[in-house]
Parts: sequence; C-alpha cells; structure tokens
Amino acid sequence: MYTLHKETVVNTTLEKAWDFIRNPANLNLITPDDMAFEILTELPEEMTEGMLVEYRVQIPILGKQPWLSELKHIVPRSSFVDEQKIGPYKLWYHYHGIAPCPEGVRFIDHIVYEVPFGIFGKLAHKLFIGKTLERIFSFREERFKTLLRTRQ
Repeated sequence: MYTLHKETVVNTTLEKAWDFIRNPANLNLITPDDMAFEILTELPEEMTEGMLVEYRVQIPILGKQPWLSELKHIVPRSSFVDEQKIGPYKLWYHYHGIAPCPEGVRFIDHIVYEVPFGIFGKLAHKLFIGKTLERIFSFREERFKTLLRTRQ
C-alpha cells in the first residue's frame, strides 16, 4: 500500500476553485497529454454523489487501460473522493480537498493506492509508477496555478 500527499496553494477564490473541481470534465485540463486521457462518460457540469465516470488512460507497457471511478463523500466547497472501481490499480482512493488560506486556496490531494502483480508491481512502482505519479501531480500543480490564478 502506498500514499501520495500533495498540497498546492493557488492565488484564487474558494468559489472559483470549487467551480473548477466540481466539474468532472475539467480533469482533461489537468492531465498531461502523454497519458492519452479520454473521458468516455457523458458528463454533467457538476458531479453528484455516487456518480460513475468511465475513461481510458495510457499506461506505459500496458497500453490504454479502462478506468471507472465513483465520486463520493462530496462536501460542497470543501472536498470529495474518487474511488477506482475498475482500473489499473488494485486500490485507488483519492481525496480531493480545498481550503481557504492567506495566499488564496490550498488544494489537497491525498491518495492511498495499491499496485497489482505482487513483487513485480512493487518493482514497477519503484522504477516508474511512483515517478509517474509525481510527474502527474507536478503537472496538475502548474495547471491549477495557470487556470485558476486570480488577477491582482
């Protein structure tokens, strides 16, 4: 079992931050292009409790993989969870939070995940899965800052 915790502070308002993250289609805007991320579900403009989102994502060596997430534990203007139901991980539980702070809004990502394939999965995690996740969340940090920055 692994965890990844990232916090990003963006000079924006809580309302603007929530308006962005509550729209599941915006995941496209914060995912690196090389992941060939493709949302398959027709999405409303705002997530709802229990909503299922199906997409495909490019995984090195494995190719395009299906991924089905359930959106749950939604607390408006505060947080939600996406939990993988079908996908490349044995377990993926991703808490997304936002909170006001003196500099604007703090985005919090806390992920608990487990890779499949036993010892081979652990080796893959050490060689590239962990690094790939770090790269993805660094990309997201920059995208949040670019897309949501409030002009001064």
